[in-house]
Amino acid sequence: MTSMAAILAITSGAYAAIRSEGTGRDPVAIAAAGIRTSHAALVLEQERQSMIALDAASKDSSVESPAELAEQPAAVQQNDGTVADEAAAPPDPGTAQADAYSLLPSFGFSAAAQFPCLNDIWTRESGWRYNAENGLSGAYGIPQALPGSKMASAGPDWQTNVTTQIKWGLGYIAGRYGTPCGAWAFWQAHSWY
Repeated sequence: MTSMAAILAITSGAYAAIRSEGTGRDPVAIAAAGIRTSHAALVLEQERQSMIALDAASKDSSVESPAELAEQPAAVQQNDGTVADEAAAPPDPGTAQADAYSLLPSFGFSAAAQFPCLNDIWTRESGWRYNAENGLSGAYGIPQALPGSKMASAGPDWQTNVTTQIKWGLGYIAGRYGTPCGAWAFWQAHSWY
């Protein structure tokens, strides 16, 4: 069903592009450029990458077994067009990273696909410390909210509760960038998010 939805989205986008752009430009390229990265698109990209790997393996004399292929991490297309490996396993239990990993699905994100991007951002921003404070800007906490008091919308214990800060940070990312990988792409271009 997911594949059918993606095909319909591409077809609809191509038709709209043909109508709006005329015949002078490649309508499929125009439509494809306009499609947002969605869960369906990520699944399709994973399937495409698997097919490429299987095709390459079939041409190679040292073919890997299906079990060996399954052990390899799947590839995920990032919002910036690059392909990155998924996290092999969730973070250690009892850490802020483990809390974030477990909360990602409640915001509609694939934990395996989006956690590496979230980890990259928050490692650089705060080192995952709940009490990290930027002396210059006053940004505070794991997500480096500016001002930190914004996190009160997620709970009154925003200054000390890791989970409250993570919930606020994930809500901020979802509202502003769509996904942690979208936020990471922005961070890479600007060194802030």
